[in-house]
Amino acid sequence: MGAALTVDSTLRCDVLIIGAGGAGLRAAAQIGERRPGTRIIALTKVSSPQKSHTTTAQGGMAAVDPKDPMDRPIFHTFDTWKGSDCSADQNVIKKVCDIGWEEVVWLERHGMHFSRTEEGRIAKRPFGGHMLDFGERMAFRACYEADRTGKGIMDTVWAESLKYGVDFIGQCVATELLFRDGQCIGAIIFRYPEGKFLAILAKATIIATGGNTRMYLVSSNCRGNTGDALVLALQAGLPVMDLEAVQFHPTGMVGPGILASEALRGEGAILRNKDEEPFMERYAPTAKDLAPRDLISRAIIQEIREGRGLFHQDHNAHHVWLDLRHLPKEVHEKKIQEVCSFFKRFVGVDPEKDLCPVAPTAHYQMGGIPTNEFGEVQSDSQGIVPGLFACGEVAAASLHGLNRLGTNSLLELITMGRVTGERVVEYLKDATDPEEPPGSRLIVFDQFSTYLNAQGKEKYAQVRDSLRNLMMEKVGIFRTEKSLVEAIEVLTELREMATHIPLGTTSLKANQDLWQIWELNNLITVSMVIAQGALARKESRGAHFREDYPERSDGFNYHTLVYMPQFNEVTFGKRPIDMSIFEAKGEHYELFDYIVREY
Repeated sequence: MGAALTVDSTLRCDVLIIGAGGAGLRAAAQIGERRPGTRIIALTKVSSPQKSHTTTAQGGMAAVDPKDPMDRPIFHTFDTWKGSDCSADQNVIKKVCDIGWEEVVWLERHGMHFSRTEEGRIAKRPFGGHMLDFGERMAFRACYEADRTGKGIMDTVWAESLKYGVDFIGQCVATELLFRDGQCIGAIIFRYPEGKFLAILAKATIIATGGNTRMYLVSSNCRGNTGDALVLALQAGLPVMDLEAVQFHPTGMVGPGILASEALRGEGAILRNKDEEPFMERYAPTAKDLAPRDLISRAIIQEIREGRGLFHQDHNAHHVWLDLRHLPKEVHEKKIQEVCSFFKRFVGVDPEKDLCPVAPTAHYQMGGIPTNEFGEVQSDSQGIVPGLFACGEVAAASLHGLNRLGTNSLLELITMGRVTGERVVEYLKDATDPEEPPGSRLIVFDQFSTYLNAQGKEKYAQVRDSLRNLMMEKVGIFRTEKSLVEAIEVLTELREMATHIPLGTTSLKANQDLWQIWELNNLITVSMVIAQGALARKESRGAHFREDYPERSDGFNYHTLVYMPQFNEVTFGKRPIDMSIFEAKGEHYELFDYIVREY
């Protein structure tokens, strides 16, 4: 290794947004609209915001039109509470469900092309766990743009961000948060092409980096979703919350793990076992194929365990069938054409004629960096970090608790992006410009120096694949104390191995090996928190299922806070679940107690 690592230059702005997906850019648009002239810098790991993972969202965004003659926001609020397995925060649920339709209108007025009914109204489709009359029958609640809803959202918020003069920096990552006297004043970033470190000083910093499920063998996430910002928070001594709650989407395409959207089942697709029997009625008699994702994922694995699944020789994977053959040709051609093309391209089947092989794929992180209902990052169960905000999948407000309903992710990133933007506008009224970066030694320089000087014999691909197989087998859909303890032991070994992987070059410029090893270490760090949280939560709730503790327990009616400033040096905390709807004793309040979750 040659010269010591240094910060090449310093940039200044009013607001730094780490992540340029739907949540970050909705916040940027809100700030620009409410406070014209605000200097905003948005970072993206990819070459353009249009390659953000939000663009891959297919099925829709749940929202209740106040003029709907059948649906009501309180039904959506109840479904979200019930879907979370009574572990979401009721103040956040109510806020998001109440303003959801306002955001649909905002998107449409700013250019989004929602699909329409023949009468000209915004079209809606059903999704799992969304019901009318407090669980009595299926609701049509998901507004959509064919099967590329995320792309429509990104087109809209990106255009608004450009209108307000947001400056974008692509192909870069935030590697360390900066603080002075407990206040966040920006971040150190690393630009991949030039191999340079920059300090960006900001009055307010918003973290909006999305998901992190690339530690699993089968994942619907893009390769850049490696949990980087969660690690930044941990290294800063901040907690992360409920990371044990990892959602597996039940219908990933066998092989690539690409999502076969829940929109397919919303349009009438049916899950079938090897005998072509529609099996979901056994597990969810009322909701059937539109039960919540955690229930369906476990049902699929149970069918496979009991010998009613199939085995795909080409992909060396067990699966069940998704049947779309009976859907009208118009549905195939106009509503789900993109997903059908994925089956043809990546799996080699024609959904109009063939059964489609599917299996659960790691999809979404319900937990994240804890925030209050305004997107302000928390230092513990009550305190906030001045100048630091978070929204979207990386944050946990918590709308989803330990299980998210389909389409509530797009709803969250748009609503909480707006809410966070509004809070930042208020914060900027009294905020002052940071003077200079802190003078202390940067953590990232020690990290990168370790990677650049590594002399081991370990291979990147071997460590990465070991991690993915380990997490899928030991910390997946079904968990036990034995499997989790074993996973924690192996993760400690993998961490040691990952820090000694030799690089092909020690140049900082366009060094793909360096970039990937940094990401791999982040994935191992997040995996450790997931495993530790899952071991500590000795119950089954939502997407977290312990076979040795198969029932939900009132002793765990709280959010798990995990502090891990050093690898595997774990301290636990608790944040109460907000029960404000129940405690207000208003209409139907009894439904917002810790109710039995049945479908």
